[in-house]
Amino acid sequence: MNIHADGCIRTKMTMPTQPLIPRRSLLAAATGLAATSALGLAGCAGAQAAPDSTFVLLDGSTTTTADLRGKVTLVNFWATTCVSCVKEMPMLASTYTKYRDQGYETIAVAMSYDPPAWVLNFAQTRQLPFKVALDNTGQIAQAWGDVQLTLVDKQGRIVKRYVGEPEIKALHQLIEKLLAQA
Repeated sequence: MNIHADGCIRTKMTMPTQPLIPRRSLLAAATGLAATSALGLAGCAGAQAAPDSTFVLLDGSTTTTADLRGKVTLVNFWATTCVSCVKEMPMLASTYTKYRDQGYETIAVAMSYDPPAWVLNFAQTRQLPFKVALDNTGQIAQAWGDVQLTLVDKQGRIVKRYVGEPEIKALHQLIEKLLAQA
């Protein structure tokens, strides 16, 4: 079993020369896993709590993980020099605008190597509607597992981690499901 940087646990399956488990049981288990993964909630992280973090925002104020309890939150690690990060910002902005009045939050955390002046310029010129934070030391990204996007439920549990741009329709469906939960 291997635990990858994205928080997923992966196992390498090898087939013994003599089956230890009847093939029907293996097929049923594989079908169940596929169905669970298709829901999107199975994710990798299960009920793992989001790391305790203090985000320093561009205006100098702070927001903590505890402050976000009661909201569905997308934590986005990005850089102004990351082409895919810049490309997905309009989608993140429209998603935030669509759900913010329903208890949804986005925090875009700039990576430690990104000059603060560049981050500020990017946020202002693109009129990003959500909170933008600086991770000057890299400790926040490390605590969160260096994953690009992490979706956290109202109880502060990691629901899903994304590497690369998420499929917008599936992301919106998952956000709506989490917003509907108590």
